[in-house]
Amino acid sequence: MALSILFSLVVIVIIFATTFNEETIGYILAFNLVFLVIAILFRLLALVIWGMRVHLMSASLGYRVPLPYCINMVLAGLLAGTITPGQVGNDPVRVHELYRGGVRMGDAIAVVIMERFLDGLILSVMGVLILFVMLPYFLGTFSPALVILVAFALVFMIGVLVLLVLAIRYPKKTKSLVMRLVNWVVARFFKSSDTDQKITGRAEREIENFFEGTTRFTGPARRGLVVGGILTGLFWTSEFLVASVIMMGLGLSPYILESMFFQIILAIIMMIPLTPGSSGITELSTSSLYALIIPSGMIGIFVILWRFVTFYLNIILGAVAGLAIFKRELKNKEKEEDKSQKSG
Repeated sequence: MALSILFSLVVIVIIFATTFNEETIGYILAFNLVFLVIAILFRLLALVIWGMRVHLMSASLGYRVPLPYCINMVLAGLLAGTITPGQVGNDPVRVHELYRGGVRMGDAIAVVIMERFLDGLILSVMGVLILFVMLPYFLGTFSPALVILVAFALVFMIGVLVLLVLAIRYPKKTKSLVMRLVNWVVARFFKSSDTDQKITGRAEREIENFFEGTTRFTGPARRGLVVGGILTGLFWTSEFLVASVIMMGLGLSPYILESMFFQIILAIIMMIPLTPGSSGITELSTSSLYALIIPSGMIGIFVILWRFVTFYLNIILGAVAGLAIFKRELKNKEKEEDKSQKSG
């Protein structure tokens, strides 16, 4: 957590110092705080939509996971995302919470992976459509290095989607490959033969459950995939509007299409596991992209406000949600201890 916040603050200070000029103070004083509140509301709306996606996709597999529970798991995942490289800690938290909510482990993994599939699909479609509409503008504005970055980002995302499709299309081959990897890991790190068999057996059962869950998503439970896709589009739209609202608070045009395209690139950059929560890298990338449409003296203010809503607010909300989970686990542990004492 300390490293994540430190990386973020150091880069923000550098950006603010290098872009500060005589107009910066005027921009700060003129900022309309009402737009910051609206930006926060858009962010909260996006998180509620995310919780609804988990709720409805789980329901399509036959599980009743309460909506407030799903929203809380999403918020708790935000905190884990801020302290893990590339925000990878978010997904295991949702898998764990779905499992604790009564979802089989394999189905929980299937829900979370299909969420990521839908994220990649919607972002790729949005990126291609925006690129098609604004291609002349981008070619005339972007440097060759930035054009290469955009092309790489889109190819990377489409490549991940293709791999997921192949895994769903050829489950037996994919399962065989995954089990070979599990067996290699178990043989390398666990010396006891009993432990080997227990871990391998459990892994095989849950991998089977996972492929069963993904198969159901493309078959009987495809309604969950369709609804999840619609909610994914709404989630990213609400998420992307945060930056446009902040720009309006600074007295600028919202630049909705340009901003959405920049944030699609940022979403891909943030997946790269280099720093905790991708802090530092995100701030630097944001300032480089938005410098194309925002006056230089305003860049530092914009990055501070945008990261407050999309990063520092994550820590606050995630800490509150994580505390609720911690209290729940303590109560469950106390109940189990009481039962064991009574039975003893």
